[in-house]
Amino acid sequence: MKGYWVALYTKVDNPDNLKKYAEKVTPIIRSYGGVPLVRGGKYKFYSGEEFSRTVIWEFPSFEKAEECHNSKDYQEGWNLAKNTTERHFQIVEGFNIE
Repeated sequence: MKGYWVALYTKVDNPDNLKKYAEKVTPIIRSYGGVPLVRGGKYKFYSGEEFSRTVIWEFPSFEKAEECHNSKDYQEGWNLAKNTTERHFQIVEGFNIE
């Protein structure tokens, strides 16, 4: 089953830090087979808690998604934004109804 990173951003105090993070980690994530499905963009809020930004990456497997997140390179990249960014982040296994 594929794996997905789902990041729901609640606060970004320094957009420059988030941009530096994205620039650093995008090639790292891609090296683990990550494909961006959602990266910000237009949205319509209907209910629950509103998030200022949503990011979803698809990976070939749940294990690859975990491996990428736990890698030294990714964690070094996240260090660029983690003190000025708040987000809900989880890794989710995909589902197949076939």
